[in-house]
Amino acid sequence: MSQVVKVITSSRKPKRSYRKGNPLSATERQQKAVARKKTTHKEVRVFVRDSLKSQLQLMCESAGVTQAEMIEKLIEMESAKLGIGVTTSHS
Repeated sequence: MSQVVKVITSSRKPKRSYRKGNPLSATERQQKAVARKKTTHKEVRVFVRDSLKSQLQLMCESAGVTQAEMIEKLIEMESAKLGIGVTTSHS
């Protein structure tokens, strides 16, 4: 028996390969982001009451900022009230 070979020609170009190497996984992207932040930021881990956490989330949603940005803003405001000098990089 003779074999039939189908030849498929397409006018479409083959997909380009990723130019900068293999894409990073989500974990690798997160690790790089954390490493960049560590040069200018310090990590703070706190436990707050559930009601205060919910209140913080509502404040952030209404102001359109992240929780970290809101906490920074609250620290800056309280420091100004107490007359404590605070240097900010983005305000």
